[in-house]
Formats: sequence, structure tokens, C-alpha cells
Amino acid sequence: MGLDGKHRALVIRAGSEHGSGDVGARDVRARRRRRRIATGLAALASAILTAAPASACRLALVLAIDVSSSVDAAEDRLQRQGLAAALRDADVAAAIARSPRPVALHAFEWSGRYDQTPLLPGWLLVSGPADLDLAATAIERSARSRADMPTAMGYALGYAHRLLAAAPECDAMTIDVAGDGENNEGFGPASAYRAWPFDRVTVNALVVMPPDTGANALLPWYAANVLHGPGAFLEVALGYEDYAAAMRRKLLRELSVMVVGTAQGQ
Repeated sequence: MGLDGKHRALVIRAGSEHGSGDVGARDVRARRRRRRIATGLAALASAILTAAPASACRLALVLAIDVSSSVDAAEDRLQRQGLAAALRDADVAAAIARSPRPVALHAFEWSGRYDQTPLLPGWLLVSGPADLDLAATAIERSARSRADMPTAMGYALGYAHRLLAAAPECDAMTIDVAGDGENNEGFGPASAYRAWPFDRVTVNALVVMPPDTGANALLPWYAANVLHGPGAFLEVALGYEDYAAAMRRKLLRELSVMVVGTAQGQ
């Protein structure tokens, strides 16, 4: 099939529960609570998607955060909190509200070849602060799936493309890839761009580099290998403490472009 079986790499894996006679009542109740929460989030996501016609969406945006082994536990917490803070930012909400047409949002974490985990229960149509807070809360409360895998960015891009294939119909599609290292497992971004139809997709990047670093080899690598599509750009976070500010800048730039484009098209 090529590319290490790309369909295998792109399956959204749902956790399965195996019954056991010696499982305690407390564990059973906890599992039921988790199922109720997940079911409620999925139902809410479905309701948001069906609240407006698919053609009303101006941008489908996928946020991808790096959880490879180069990211320690403290840094992972900073990036989840930082992404949540950026989504709750008043200027980001204002950028969303400048157009009557919503933004479709999805997010996932990525690391190794077959290690991509969604952070939202499905596509969310975002029209204002309440929707942004829903996404931010889910991301903020999410738990890292694993911390011992390498950086398979080509596989992450393939997974993101599959998410976009299931998105509501939008005027534009953007993938945001955040990371602190180069691809070091499996095929890279260039192979992903050849294997899947990315002609309508813009790929932007957020590079996390140590705050005491000057010229960093990561920047030219991301610029040459990750950025894709017209108007693609790169944002820099000087350490994970700067993640929220960098993500806010990136979201504002992406959303302002769409508002300008919508205004010109009307």
C-alpha cells in the first residue's frame, strides 16, 4: 500500500473496555461516569455541527500538538494550558465574531507513527466565546496518551488530512503543526504532501525553541519542509512558557486572513 500502510496509520482508535468478574464496583462506576462524559461531549459536538449548514463554514482548522519524547511532562502541561488560554483570548473570540460564518475546529496530539489521539470528540463549529471555551476546557483537561515515542510528522500530517476529509464543507482548510524537533521516524512531510491531496490545504507551523537559543536549525527546517500552501507561515515560541502568546499570535493571523478574504468575496 505504501507509506507503511497509510490507512493503518490514520485510524482513530477508540479505547475498548474488557469486562472482568473481579472488577470492583468503584471501577465500574468510574467507567460509567467517563462514558457519560464522553457521550455528552460527542452529543454536544454533533449538535453544534448540525446547527448550521455545512456551506456556512469559512475555515476548517486542525490544531496538532507534539507529545513526542522530547517534550517532558511540565512542557506538555504548559502547551495544553497555553493552547487553552489562546482559545479563550478575547481578541481571538473577537476575530471569530467578525464574520457571521463560523470556524470548524478540531485538535489532536501526535508523536510516533501510529500515535495520534484526538483532543476533541469531533468537529466543533465555533461562533463565539462559549464554543471556544468548550474546546479550551476539553484540551485543558485532556491527559497525554504517551510520552515515549519519536517524532513522526509525516504520519501526523496524514492523520490531519483524514480529519479534514470528515470536516464540514468550508471555504478553506488549515493545519497547525506545533513541535520542538524535526521528523525522526518514518516518512516526512514531503512524502505526506505527495501521498495525500493537500492542494486545498494550508499548513502553518509553531516552532518551540529554547529561549536562550539564537539562530536555530529548526526554523529553516520547518520553513523548508513543513510550511505548505499559499500564505503559509511560521510562528516561534521561545520555550513552552511562551506557548500561549505564540499560539494566540498564530490564531489571530489565521483568523484575520479569513475575515479579510470573506469581506472581499462578499
